[in-house]
Amino acid sequence: MSSFETFKQLHKGSAPFLLGNIWDVNSAKVFEANGYKAIGVSSQALANSFGYEDGENLPFDLLLRVARRVCEIVSIPFTVDLEGGYSRTIDGILENINKLHDAGVVGINLEDTIPGAKRQFQSVNEFEKILSEAAGHISRNNMNLFLNIRTDGFLLGMPTALNETLTRIKAYESAGANGIFVPCITNSSDIKEVVSATSLPVNVMCMPDLPGFEELGALGVKRISMGPFLFNKVYDNAAKLAKAVIDDRNFSSLFK
Repeated sequence: MSSFETFKQLHKGSAPFLLGNIWDVNSAKVFEANGYKAIGVSSQALANSFGYEDGENLPFDLLLRVARRVCEIVSIPFTVDLEGGYSRTIDGILENINKLHDAGVVGINLEDTIPGAKRQFQSVNEFEKILSEAAGHISRNNMNLFLNIRTDGFLLGMPTALNETLTRIKAYESAGANGIFVPCITNSSDIKEVVSATSLPVNVMCMPDLPGFEELGALGVKRISMGPFLFNKVYDNAAKLAKAVIDDRNFSSLFK
């Protein structure tokens, strides 16, 4: 079975699978060595690791270079967060999809907001057109790419987040999405309603109030993302260790 077929099958399991979100090649190797079945880029973690803010500020060439190297090093399926497409034109988005496919990734995330000083929703019709073009391009060119579509009502904290999400996922399913990603959703009844509204596998993300994996499985969730939270924890600990070396005036903290 190809890496792409393996990745597709992970979305059809009786229990959700956990996606390890990487920020460099070594983190990809760590997830693979510890039994993760698939990995994906955390756009925030990757951008921060290079000293950029999230929101397409990381140069696309750097994203592509990391993607190529990860595909050379690890054998488990690898998907990439393309954010808003790294272009405001359909042709530009399709060109970026081609480059990531050629690098060897098995999936991409596209989101229905435009990054900037303030993240802005695209209209349903506008994003539906982009998605339809992307899905058609992938199909016509026989690309093995899983198209995971992120919708940001809950991430933006909208008071109408649930209704906005339900409206959008119906449109995105019709336009050719392979999966739906709803970051920052945490309420069990909201998750259940979203899952019930689509035949596509639903992806949620690590949050402080997110239910445990067994409950998420019972609610019908198929994919759980880690987001930037492991990256943040790693560097929080690195900062504490760096301070301890200064405070202790020795390296004992590095060997505890």
